[in-house]
Amino acid sequence: PDTIKMPKIEKTVLQNDPNEAESGARKPKTPGQSQENKSFCLDDHSPESQHEVLSVTDLIETVNEVSKLSIAHEIVVNQDFYVEESVLPPNSLEGRIMEMMYNAFWDHLEDQLSSIPPDFTCALELLKEVKEILLSLLLPRQNYLRNEIEEALDMDLLKQEAEHEALDVPHLSNYILNLMIRLCAPVRDEAVQKLESITDPVQLLKGIFHVLGLMKMDMVNYTIQNLRPYLQEHSVQYERTKFQQLLNKQPSLLDCTTKWLIKTAIDLTTPSPSSPDSPRSSRMACSSPNWAANNSELPSSTMVLYEGYVNLLLWDSDIEEFPETLLMDRMRLREIESQLNQLTILASVLLVARSFSGNILFSTPKFLDKLKYITMALMEEFNPRPEEAMVSVSEQVSYEIHQGLKNMGLTALSSEKTASLIGQLQNIAEKENCVRSIIGKSPMVVVVVVVVVVGRGGKDVEDEKVELTLAGNQRSRFFLKCCLVHGMQESLLDFPGGLILIKEELAELGWKFVNLMHHNQQVFSPYYEEILKDIIPPAQAQEKEVESI
Repeated sequence: PDTIKMPKIEKTVLQNDPNEAESGARKPKTPGQSQENKSFCLDDHSPESQHEVLSVTDLIETVNEVSKLSIAHEIVVNQDFYVEESVLPPNSLEGRIMEMMYNAFWDHLEDQLSSIPPDFTCALELLKEVKEILLSLLLPRQNYLRNEIEEALDMDLLKQEAEHEALDVPHLSNYILNLMIRLCAPVRDEAVQKLESITDPVQLLKGIFHVLGLMKMDMVNYTIQNLRPYLQEHSVQYERTKFQQLLNKQPSLLDCTTKWLIKTAIDLTTPSPSSPDSPRSSRMACSSPNWAANNSELPSSTMVLYEGYVNLLLWDSDIEEFPETLLMDRMRLREIESQLNQLTILASVLLVARSFSGNILFSTPKFLDKLKYITMALMEEFNPRPEEAMVSVSEQVSYEIHQGLKNMGLTALSSEKTASLIGQLQNIAEKENCVRSIIGKSPMVVVVVVVVVVGRGGKDVEDEKVELTLAGNQRSRFFLKCCLVHGMQESLLDFPGGLILIKEELAELGWKFVNLMHHNQQVFSPYYEEILKDIIPPAQAQEKEVESI
């Protein structure tokens, strides 16, 4: 059988031993903290590093490039991205220090203006800054207004007036307020109007700076909104160019990405004796750990990449460093992972509840939506206290089923079945719960085992059949991978029956995941191909089509 060719730069990783491949990964000095607050690994100071340490100037330039790349990427992939006012917690140390410095500055300004004769040193600096902010708020075509501001706030002239104690601060403040009314967004009209009633010059300047800060924020958001279509059109080339500039300065910037792809390829081609062959094939069966054992061909590079993408939803940051090419999307992937786990719990609850109450009640959209809303609301405390959360869920779901059956004139659950329902719902809190584990099964596993859930109150034959049907097709992560492979439209047409109760929610999450990963694939595909060409022979990769996965 064919063996995987490892990239030449990974000389310490043996070709046929996945354990040795894992041991070649560089471990963070402090688990879970190595990449937590980084956009990219800017340097490697380990003894093995063949690269020179970046100079201070190079480091500053690199940080600036990373910042530009991160902001551009955020604007493109996050349609809701906007700049908002930063408010420090009032009781925080940073908040208290900022407040003290802020008050000290304005107190100093008040002392200067109250002195005889008045000292306008700070006031002139503030007016200079106000002028710069006002000019920054102008559009390129507003040349007339630009000239007006330059003339009205001529700093040389104002300095001469201050030296002769003739600087009219109230008059200048009124002029600035009139300009602000002309330039501000409608949402700021009320804030500017409130400033007109302030007579104290210090308080007025303080208010002017606060509102100008909000106006600057509005202008930034306006610019983002207008820039987004252009960035979306050119984002792939822009991000790739910026990343290449970083890679030129830091050649080790793909180390973790290389190890991630190597490990994924090894996992795909390593036989797993614990997983028997599936008795039936399906278009949804995208991959399996036994794939290489049953097929002498190597997986395609696309298959390796998509498998790697889905594996990111199961990433253990305490063990492995995150791929550099996906660091900007790390928090988004964590959010998708969290939402996927919530949907897994929700689907488990709904399936168990339906197995007791029957399809008639669950065919009512109003009842199903209400049960989803209640369950998701009560699951907000699931992570810190899963047992307590599921106690609340089980009690409320049991009550809603009782009321639903009663309202529809159907037979209510017996006390024995009610106790069994509550018991099975509470058991979902356990990670090894069979219903939950089947729904959230890893995409690499083709489930063929027969699962029978034994409730506290016993189960009849009809309930047992429901549990038997769970084993074939309910794998939420598996669905996400098929969305990558086959596309969303085709995957939705062949949606797993066991997940139909959360189809809308899972489809929405699938769109988010697929769009994010496809953008990443477009940007970094040349780097992935360069890495994978040493793992998968080019001829082999060309022969295999994505449809054969």
